[in-house]
Amino acid sequence: MSDGTEEPEGESAPDAPERRRETRVDVLRPAAEALLFSSPRPVSEKDLAEALEADRAALTAALTGLQRQADAAGRGVRLEQVAGGWRYVTRPEFDSLLRKFHEVTERSRLSLAALETLAIIAYRQPITLPEIQDIRGVNSASVLKTLFEKRLVTTAGRKPVVGTPFFYKTTSDFLVRFGLKELGELPKPEELAEDLAATVGEEPPPEIPAELEAAAAKEDEET
Repeated sequence: MSDGTEEPEGESAPDAPERRRETRVDVLRPAAEALLFSSPRPVSEKDLAEALEADRAALTAALTGLQRQADAAGRGVRLEQVAGGWRYVTRPEFDSLLRKFHEVTERSRLSLAALETLAIIAYRQPITLPEIQDIRGVNSASVLKTLFEKRLVTTAGRKPVVGTPFFYKTTSDFLVRFGLKELGELPKPEELAEDLAATVGEEPPPEIPAELEAAAAKEDEET
């Protein structure tokens, strides 16, 4: 029996659960944006979901919305997925402006030897120092130490051979620096060589493995 009211013509209004979901996403969006802006490194969806006490579906919708907003608004930053997380980054068309503003010096750049060594590690990891030196044909301990200090490479266990040398691999900072979600996204070697020419920021260096420190010191004495 009719109560005298009429259903509105056209599309029906969203049901209550759908309205609640949309409201939840609207609340999550600015909160997620604040967390991402406050973090110097990419933040995983798992960490965001825990911090915001949100379900993954609503969080993903919020992040996708933020991504669309940044792209549509013509802003100087964009939201991207990299190294297993999300972060805001400046748009590449402003790279030269930012370098000028921050007065990036040559000391923050990687040498050609370091670029070559980093490319070898990226494509052949895990790899030992002797193997790197065999490929390059020159001592590489000092160069490897520099990459370690810049947090672009780290140890990855030891090779079960005489002397048990350390294996080395690239780090999540390497992925972040070059805008990669995972190693499977590595470009062709010649393309990576161009990307590796980007500047690498200065941070407090990690603890250098003793044997790498000794090898680098010996190499310096011999030169």
